[in-house]
Amino acid sequence: MRFVTGRLHLLLAMPPRFWAAFFVLIIAGCAAGPPKMPYPAFLQTDELENAYLASVPGTTAKQFSGDPQTRRTTNRIELPAGWEGTTGGAPGMLLEIVVLKGDVSVGDIKLGPGGYAYIPPGTFAYNITTGNGAQILYYRDVVDPLAMIQTPVILDARLVDWKPTDHEGVTIKELRSDPGNGARTWLLRVSPGASIPWQSSSVVREGYLASGQYQHSECVVGEVRTWTYSQGGYFLRPANAVNGGPQAKAITESVWVLRERSAGAERIAEACVSISPAL
Repeated sequence: MRFVTGRLHLLLAMPPRFWAAFFVLIIAGCAAGPPKMPYPAFLQTDELENAYLASVPGTTAKQFSGDPQTRRTTNRIELPAGWEGTTGGAPGMLLEIVVLKGDVSVGDIKLGPGGYAYIPPGTFAYNITTGNGAQILYYRDVVDPLAMIQTPVILDARLVDWKPTDHEGVTIKELRSDPGNGARTWLLRVSPGASIPWQSSSVVREGYLASGQYQHSECVVGEVRTWTYSQGGYFLRPANAVNGGPQAKAITESVWVLRERSAGAERIAEACVSISPAL
């Protein structure tokens, strides 16, 4: 850091309390960014570059994660007013949609924020339209032969009640739970101040913060790394990655969209312990 001579003289003339404040600002400036992680976490998706999705032409997309070999992708898409498309744009792939903002009609069913659609491959393609524009999560995934849900699911989540969990101030809404392969997509609502203990899932979990502001911790090789998610935050957490802990809390009421592609078992941990995660 460089200062002209006049400023340096002014700094040297400062009383000790100003020096203390000065160094606090310097340290805060050096830490003004999410901690480095070995897997995607603490991402703010608004900062990602726009991507083009051939299966959803005429839209703006942010691609969060994916696999070029299988063509599996997780995206957030902006649908302009009057847009029309179809669920048949990704042949041989299953499709999941979660409405974040605006209105989307899947076939004859109009969905508002929180609306959900699951379209497995081999089913009739539905028209997708929006009158005033919308923002959606768009998951395109490979077929799992163990999956038992073989028919479309189109759900207005506002008609589904929030269910309590073992953690006070934390409730869930199931959007899809496949009894065959255990794949799940659900909403998690966390009340202000409510916290989640150290825990892990035996399978890969991804999450998108649909609303609110949420502070969370990841345990990486026995080291706690904490950051605050704003609306639009995203993570793709490996299996067995320990996360949560005493610093994990909702700053404002927060709603996460969570997804696991196969059956997972949650484990509560007493502390940040080193477990080898695997994507």
